[in-house]
Amino acid sequence: MNRLRRLPMDVWFEPLLIVVFGTGYILWYRSTTLTPTEEASLGWSNLRTTILDHITLTLTATVIVVLTATVIVVLIAIPLGIVLTREKARPVKPVVVNFANVGQAAPAVGLIVLLTMWLGTGFRTAVVGLVVYAILPILQNTIVGIDQVDRRTIEAARGIGFSGLRTLVQVELPLAVPVILNGVRTALVILVGTATLSTFIGATSLGTLITTGVTLFLPKLLISGAILVGLLALIIDWLGRLVELVATPRGVA
Repeated sequence: MNRLRRLPMDVWFEPLLIVVFGTGYILWYRSTTLTPTEEASLGWSNLRTTILDHITLTLTATVIVVLTATVIVVLIAIPLGIVLTREKARPVKPVVVNFANVGQAAPAVGLIVLLTMWLGTGFRTAVVGLVVYAILPILQNTIVGIDQVDRRTIEAARGIGFSGLRTLVQVELPLAVPVILNGVRTALVILVGTATLSTFIGATSLGTLITTGVTLFLPKLLISGAILVGLLALIIDWLGRLVELVATPRGVA
């Protein structure tokens, strides 16, 4: 119990929610009577394939997001974040941050539809849409994370002889890590939820259960899709929180 008290609440409470809701869904699934259409979609062989397709879509987009975001962070976001902390560049900062905010506010389904007109339907278009949509919170959090580093800390580092690069690597980035990782975690959860929209362009995901349930008025199918997407998002969020906790330097969190 003492260990639980030392850990942030979401580290141990979130998996507890996952177990409770997951167990509740399994008990409901085993006790409910399904129609032939619901059985065709919720039968374990078909359900397993749908879940794996959704995870594959999410993980593929995640890998691309991480690799692409790494390039963006190294070549654009970090230098931009450093520049925006300088007094002369501060008038530009609201423009960049608001641009990222507008990008996140744009409906994901609209982006996917526009990409479909360009790339066609299918798995590839869904991945591209998810990548574009998920990069924005990472970029925004990178800028905000570096910008919020206390100027006095940076000046103290420079005062003891640190070069600009050393100050960046050993002072600014470690202090910005929690905010940057929170952006990555947010992006991954966005991916799980947004991946359900891929069903509209012919890519199989758990969204197929939801749209089928709505179209054919099958509440059990709709509820199953919603619960499974929610559980998957909780699992991804919890794993991201663990990585965030481990990667954050001691004394910074």
